[in-house]
Parts: sequence; structure tokens; C-alpha cells
Amino acid sequence: MRTHGSNREVLGIIPHIDSTRFYPTIQQQQSLAQLFGCCRVVWNDALALCKNSLKLPSSGDLQKLFITQAKKTEERHWLSEVSAIPLQQSIADLGIAYKNFFNSLKGKRKGKKLGSPRFKKKTSQQSARLTRGGFSINRETVYLAHIGNVNPIWSRSLPSEPSSVTVVKDCANRYFLSFVVDVEPVSLEAKNQSIGIDLGIKTFAFMSDGTKAESPSYVKLDRKVRKLQRKLARQEKDSKRRHRTRIKIAKTHNKIADTRKDFLHKLSTKVVSENQAIILEDLNVSGMMKNRKLSRAISLQGWRQFRVFCSVKSVKYDREFVVISRWEPTSQVCSECGYKWGKLDLKVRSVQCINCGATHDRDQNAAKNINKVGMGNRHDSKCTSRRKKTTSVASVDEA
Repeated sequence: MRTHGSNREVLGIIPHIDSTRFYPTIQQQQSLAQLFGCCRVVWNDALALCKNSLKLPSSGDLQKLFITQAKKTEERHWLSEVSAIPLQQSIADLGIAYKNFFNSLKGKRKGKKLGSPRFKKKTSQQSARLTRGGFSINRETVYLAHIGNVNPIWSRSLPSEPSSVTVVKDCANRYFLSFVVDVEPVSLEAKNQSIGIDLGIKTFAFMSDGTKAESPSYVKLDRKVRKLQRKLARQEKDSKRRHRTRIKIAKTHNKIADTRKDFLHKLSTKVVSENQAIILEDLNVSGMMKNRKLSRAISLQGWRQFRVFCSVKSVKYDREFVVISRWEPTSQVCSECGYKWGKLDLKVRSVQCINCGATHDRDQNAAKNINKVGMGNRHDSKCTSRRKKTTSVASVDEA
């Protein structure tokens, strides 16, 4: 995770997002709906001007045009009924979105290419960000400007004074408060020096020390989503029944996401707290998703999310996080002697090395190789002979 500012880098302070759920009253729900609508209108108006302009206007010009001057018009006079802070932050977020888009086009931003900012819809997730002038915390109560006092469900106290809070309403009509706080790294003694992790579908993670991590089953919830989506496709648009079905789909998606996130948080915390170095393989998930038979199962696992959790928590616990190249032949090399037998079919789960006679589980062998490559102890495959043919354990038993 990147830190912002030189002082934070010297002090070792890490920006962190802490979210908690709250239940607004009916009047507060109406006020929040008005706030979300104003932020959405300001974003869409500014985005429409940016798309039709040859030169991108500055955030200050957009704020004057679509907030200050728009409040004086009859069409947008209701913008003055909400706090101006989230409206200004909405314009600022649009400027950041365009900056990230241009940096992605120029190659200055790593990762997948970003698209241009899009218009916001009423049926999507809604959010509004308030800085320190728009909120305050008094013990267990949070005051939001023009909204009132709300009582979040605190699972733990905030580690520091938050710099901003984002009010979020998801597609299932759940409300959350997301705080940006500063967290100092935790010094915790590690039990093991390093661990290599091989990610899979049936077994989510196979560790180099021989332990496994089985992911929860999402089959029943996934079938329910597909059934509701077929029902939604047959219903009339803008009808009440279609709206109820859409809410049911969103709630089922949230159950899957919450179950997966809880599992990944617990697993990543355990892995990072017990090991000094965490080593993963750089998987080409977008390429693997092109496999029509495995794409749905891969998308439910959350490999990328697990990698992000491990990376963030490695900074928090002062650990070393290593990602090896996707081109490393971790499944094609014997972890004992370094003999390279080449590619194996996915149905081959156990392999016996002809060179040294060792029998390996496919996933555990890959995890051991990931650990060795990440720690710089890679075998030299040129020193091993490839005259013999390595076979699966089943074929050896048959012989």
C-alpha cells in the first residue's frame, strides 16, 4: 500500500479504511437519498461537459459552474438543500478519475487499462464523501452535516481520528460509514521464515508447509443468483416486481461477497501473522477467465482479493510480500531435485519423479517451488537430464 506524504513514510504511518454499518431512520433515509441524488447530478453534469470539451476543465471551474452558479438557477436550486462539501468532493473525484484514466493511457499507471469515467445511475451503489468540516464523532455517535446523528454498529474503536468519512448505500439498500484513518505498523514475531502459496479452485490455497485451506461452497447461492437473473429477464422493465427481484439478486450477491471476504480476511491474517515472507504467483486471471468451463468457478474464488489482502497486511505487520513471475514452471519441476518434466494435464494430481523417485502432490510441489523461487533458491534445470519420461503415480502402479 502506498503512503501519502514524506512525513508519513518517515513515521511509518499507513492509510487504512475502516467500515461499519448503520441503520438510519426513515427521515434520515430521505435526506440521504436527496444527498446521493445531488452528488449524482453534479457528477453527471460535470462529466457531460468534460466529454463535450476539447480541453478538460479544472475542478475549480467545474465547482463554480455546477455548484455555485447552478444553485441560483430554477432547475438546480435544490442543490442548496444539502451540504456543499460532498458536492465539492464529487467534482474532485471526477478530476481524480480523469487523471487515472490519462495516466493509464500513457502507461504511467500499472495494472489493467482503465476506461473513461462513466455516468452514475440511480440503481447502482450510491456514495457521498464528507471531510472533517462535514462530520464529527462524539463517543459512539457520528454527526453528518444536514443528516443528523447516526449510531453505527461499532465492532472496534477507530485507531485514530478519521480524515474523511464516506456514506455508502449498496444495491441491497444497506448503509455503511467508511472512515479513512492512519494506522501504525504492528511489530509481531513470525513463526516461520517464508511460505509459498499455490492457489487453486477445489483447494483454495496449498501451502509449502503442507497445510491446505478449503474455500466455502458458493454453489447454492450461485444457483439462486442464476435463477433470479432468469426471472428478472422475463419481467417488465420499471415494474415493482422487477425492482423486488433486483433487490433479491443484490442481497444474494452480497451473501456471496461477504462469505468470501470473511474467509479471505481470516486466511490472509493467519498467513501474514505467522510468516516473515509471503510468496504468491502472478496469475493471469483475465486469461484464465476465457475458459468457459472454469470461468465461473474462478470468478467466485477471489484470488486477486486475497493477493491484495496479503499485500496490505504485509505492510501493516512489517512482512515481506513477494510475487513471482507467471512464467515460472512451478508445476513442471521437481521440488526435490529440480528435474523438469514439462507440462502436465490438469487431471494429473500426483506425480512421481523418475530422476529422484520422489512422489509429489501436484499443488504441494508447486507451492514448494513458489517458495524456492521467491526466496532465490531456484533449481538450475539445465543441470538435470530430460532423457527419462516422468509419469503419474497411477501409470507407475499400473506398470
